[in-house]
Amino acid sequence: MNDADWRTTQGAMFTDLYEITMAQAYFRHGLHERPARFDHFFRDYPDYGRHKAGFAVSAGLAWLLDWLEETRWRDEDLAYLKQVRGRAGERLFDDAFLEWLRGRGVGEGVTIRAVPEGRVVHAEAPVAIAEGPLAALQLLETSLLNHLNYPTLVATKAARLREAAVDGTVLDFGIRRGHERGVHAGSRAALIGGVDATSNTGLAFALGETPKGTHAHALVQAFMALGSGELGAFEAYAEAFPDDCLLLVDTVDTLGSGVPNAIRVFERLRERGHEPVGIRLDSGDLAHLAVRSAQQLNAAGFEDATIVLSNELDELTIQQIRTQIVEEAPRYDVDAEALLGRLGYGVGTRLITSQGDAALDGVYKLVGIRGDDGWEPAVKLSETPEKVLVPGDKRVWRLYDQRGMATADLVALSSEAPEEADSLTLHHPNRTNVRRELQRGELSGMEPLLEEVFRDGRRTSDEPTLDALRERCRADLERLDPGVRRVLRPHLYHVSLSTKLKELRDEMVQKAQEAAERTDDGPSDASGS
Repeated sequence: MNDADWRTTQGAMFTDLYEITMAQAYFRHGLHERPARFDHFFRDYPDYGRHKAGFAVSAGLAWLLDWLEETRWRDEDLAYLKQVRGRAGERLFDDAFLEWLRGRGVGEGVTIRAVPEGRVVHAEAPVAIAEGPLAALQLLETSLLNHLNYPTLVATKAARLREAAVDGTVLDFGIRRGHERGVHAGSRAALIGGVDATSNTGLAFALGETPKGTHAHALVQAFMALGSGELGAFEAYAEAFPDDCLLLVDTVDTLGSGVPNAIRVFERLRERGHEPVGIRLDSGDLAHLAVRSAQQLNAAGFEDATIVLSNELDELTIQQIRTQIVEEAPRYDVDAEALLGRLGYGVGTRLITSQGDAALDGVYKLVGIRGDDGWEPAVKLSETPEKVLVPGDKRVWRLYDQRGMATADLVALSSEAPEEADSLTLHHPNRTNVRRELQRGELSGMEPLLEEVFRDGRRTSDEPTLDALRERCRADLERLDPGVRRVLRPHLYHVSLSTKLKELRDEMVQKAQEAAERTDDGPSDASGS
């Protein structure tokens, strides 16, 4: 694929066909420039099978805004669309519509309010709200979901790994196991969510980070095949990287040769004035091997050497490893707390693919459109209560209890001022009679979560640094109840609707149902029966 083709696949046509056909339908009916509003949100947290997340971490916004700023409909795009044929062999897209697209920026006329990257977000609450011309917003849907859903999924997994690892180092080793170039978005999201470093060298360079990594079994195998053995391989690596020497010790016999040979190399490094980093374990009973390796390293005077564990790790496995170490370390006269503090965890496949739940249930839905007499809320009905849309122009507020901990996210109409109310009624988004009353005195504060990040083709503020995004994530997690953060069976965090918003949705649902009933009755009445 040549450069021109790559620009086509990643430019304005980075979308589903149905977005373009809908845009043309709006154009033909004179609705394409009509102001509209879409909400982006996700319906449920990632469910990994054996365990489930109780929160998510927003990610991907910066790269979405890059795409919006840089992308326009090019002549090459329109030439291709001009060739597309329908089932009858006729052109699918007419000249007038294509001319409207010509040279148009995909973010032209669009305003986006969003929860900033790195913040904790919750199911059922808008993560982003897009406003602008109806056709432009429709054309935005696929790319917005692509840019936000996957990074949020990986950032969430990374935050859970960070929780499970406690004070251990977490490394992203996922580039070889991810989905082609999507791994770049995944590695960036992992860094936002709490991973300490990535082995993805190009991505690390682009972000101003230092990549981290060790060596693979191939290095040891090569030297063994050529007659130098495992020790020769370790010596060669130490000679090349005397101040960054971390050795993979399980190619032959971890405790019988790997760790003893590593110690011999480490002693020689220390004699020459260099301090080794440590070892990596990639197979076997990682908890047991970590304890026994620490025992050998400690006896040789390398009590601070890092021990990196890898091989199909996830947050549950890390928790189990740490629990086993606490139980097993005393048998070998190893300080369990000290060992846990020097562990690193190289996480690959299960991080970068979010193994167990590989897709966030993020959606982008029309919630309002400008009518002849002002804004008209839009609603979608469903037999599944969770899929009935919440219409209208909204803001999202985070409420903090007297401990300073997040206690609920309140979704309210933009015209409301909940921060001025003496009391609040919080309604369950899907259960009609479930509500919660909060007095102002029960809260230590509240903050709006959605910020304007994009207007008419341009960002409205500078992109935060990666360190700032990490700090946002860390701060939000610290203000999230431990029960919500826990890896197994997390406590349910409350996302609620204000009374006025609930009443608006109920009214719109009733009107839609009545209209549907009239439509159903229409054909039988017209038939004269």
